[in-house]
Amino acid sequence: MNKDQVQGRVDQGIGKLKEAVGKAVGNESLRGEGLADQAEGKLKSGLADTKESIKDKAKDFIDKL
Repeated sequence: MNKDQVQGRVDQGIGKLKEAVGKAVGNESLRGEGLADQAEGKLKSGLADTKESIKDKAKDFIDKL
């Protein structure tokens, strides 16, 4: 797992927390910010997962040569 994968998952967690707090206190702005953080975290971790997968496949290919 690389640092971008970890950061993406952390961003998702922070976003969920912000969303929950915003919902609990009736702050739609904070809730929206939490949803945006979650989306950004999912995108970041998804891209990092893809990058890691490509790197692993390239390594496997090179090892077979």
